[in-house]
Amino acid sequence: MKRPWNWRRLNRAVHRDAGYLVAGLTLVYAVSGVAVNHKADWNSSWSLAPETRRFAPLPVTDRDTMAAALVAALSLPGPPRSSFRRAPEQIELYYDGWSVEADVTAGVAKVTRPRERPVLRDANYLHLNEPKGAWTWFADAYGVLLGALAVTGLFVLRGRNGLGGRGKWLAMAGILPVLAVLVWRWVNPA
Repeated sequence: MKRPWNWRRLNRAVHRDAGYLVAGLTLVYAVSGVAVNHKADWNSSWSLAPETRRFAPLPVTDRDTMAAALVAALSLPGPPRSSFRRAPEQIELYYDGWSVEADVTAGVAKVTRPRERPVLRDANYLHLNEPKGAWTWFADAYGVLLGALAVTGLFVLRGRNGLGGRGKWLAMAGILPVLAVLVWRWVNPA
């Protein structure tokens, strides 16, 4: 005899299979999400890597002559976007996204360039939907699957561990921070 349709079995199967399907991307989004949440504290995509370089001391002259001499001494690309002298023997060269600070009499320069953080930069690239196009559709499908996971997860267990028992309290506890932030925003508009 064929068993009647069982919505709980279907619910568990959808929950299990959707969970397997989104597990990898969920880990990427989780790591990137924490990193992006702290972008005011640090740049998770790039790090600044200062490098000390030495060169033969140069004479102290006018700013443009010193800048050209430093470019030649360090084999830097073309003229910098701008330059600045903090003191007669110190010169700073500014390029797009990086800089050089040098003491020409000491023959020491600090070249500061951004360095990519490979794994985090790639995760942030996807998390922030920088690829656009087809990735948008993929990310939307991922969001729908996460929603399905949340809904089906509510009905996986029964009884005192399920939605009828402690599950309802945990579900409400998960909603409370969202409601608290929204109420605070409504009461304190920016």
